[in-house]
Amino acid sequence: MLKYILKRIVLFIPTLFIISLLTFFLSTSVPGDPVEQMLNSNSEMGSSAKAVAAEKAYIAKRKQLGLDLPTFYFSISNQATPKDLFVIPKKFHRENLAKLIKQYGNWNEISAYYKALRNLEINTGSVITDSSNADALIDIKAGIQEILIESENQSIQFNLNKIEKLAVTTGLPALATEITNTKNLYASVVSKATTYKNYIPAIHWYGINNQYHQWITKFMVGDFGISYQDEKPVKTVIWEAVRWTVLLSFISIFLTYLIAIPLGIVSAANKGNIKDQTISTSLFILYSLPSFWVATLLIMFFGGGDFLNLFPSFGVPQPTENMTFWGKFFNYVWHLTLPVICYTYGGLAFISRQMRGAMVNSLSQDYIRTARAKGLNEEVVLWKHAIKNSLLPIITLFANVFPLAISGSVVLELIFSIPGMGKTAYEALVARNYPIVYTVVMFSAILTLIGYLVADILYAVVDPRISYNKK
Repeated sequence: MLKYILKRIVLFIPTLFIISLLTFFLSTSVPGDPVEQMLNSNSEMGSSAKAVAAEKAYIAKRKQLGLDLPTFYFSISNQATPKDLFVIPKKFHRENLAKLIKQYGNWNEISAYYKALRNLEINTGSVITDSSNADALIDIKAGIQEILIESENQSIQFNLNKIEKLAVTTGLPALATEITNTKNLYASVVSKATTYKNYIPAIHWYGINNQYHQWITKFMVGDFGISYQDEKPVKTVIWEAVRWTVLLSFISIFLTYLIAIPLGIVSAANKGNIKDQTISTSLFILYSLPSFWVATLLIMFFGGGDFLNLFPSFGVPQPTENMTFWGKFFNYVWHLTLPVICYTYGGLAFISRQMRGAMVNSLSQDYIRTARAKGLNEEVVLWKHAIKNSLLPIITLFANVFPLAISGSVVLELIFSIPGMGKTAYEALVARNYPIVYTVVMFSAILTLIGYLVADILYAVVDPRISYNKK
């Protein structure tokens, strides 16, 4: 058994490596720019000083997040794409430059054009604004912003001609000269195209100083990055949420198994009679009720709605330092009763039916008939002989307990205002707070693997005939 456990743990490594790769590359390909999201700015329009300050703040935040590094240990691209395209700070600029490279394949000309355009953007912000040129400068800045994220030839030429005309008619000769120079550099991009380079493969090596290596090594020591919303460490956000979800999940799981397994056994022992039909019908009625509807009814009837005010309708217990142990205990019970009911009732039917089916199958086996022939009490037959073999399907379901223990329920946590993992993950997903989302994904994967390992061990514990040692 120990050899088997060690072998499974060793197999965890390549499995988690593949999952981490998928998780990481999903995080790098999602839309949006996390740096601009954290800085709450997507424009550099304004004075030259403000533009430079905004650029410095952007670069500093990008370095803090480790986004100034290459994505992986190596990249497979083509001879047209430079090795260090990742050093371009703005994500939308990099994406647009990649489109231009694909169209024209001449990085030297594209790079010169991009640098001229960026300088034009900064110099436009340094022009002294007065009543005669204010409107024109706003249009010129907007045009430059549009060109920086534009790759279509006609659109770029149209905007360059438009801002050149504005600079000339408004009496900004220095700016007009710079725009003309940028136009010439762009014309050079178009005329000196070398698209064939896009079809010549190239491999670029970066070593361990890359985003993936930094992310996975920090993850392994408990550093999950920082939240994009409030810049708090992700592990702090996760811990604040997971403790409530784990508490509710384990109470619910314990109660579900405690109630469902005996019900399944009783139902199987009375197969086909009124007791079996009553239990099955009652549980399927509960199973068919939507959790959000039951939660609403519980709040309305017992949470201070139109009827009784026995339990809080939202929030989590906040015990004070002066509370005794039993005071804290009853405070938790008072606050968590309604959520636990909603968490628990839905699983009763499913688990009890699994237990019933397994018990019915076990009760038809020869060894059960032998036990009964020996004159053993029916309760002994059920609870000592039949139950062991019947627990195998339940153990298989138990393997899913571990990831579910931290995933929580989005609907119920939102309804009861519980700051658990479901609510936190949902809010993070809506806000594109991906460090939290992908930390939850990784932990779910790890706990899933642990769950299946525990299930395999429990199989051997429950049924000694199951052995993982080679004969």
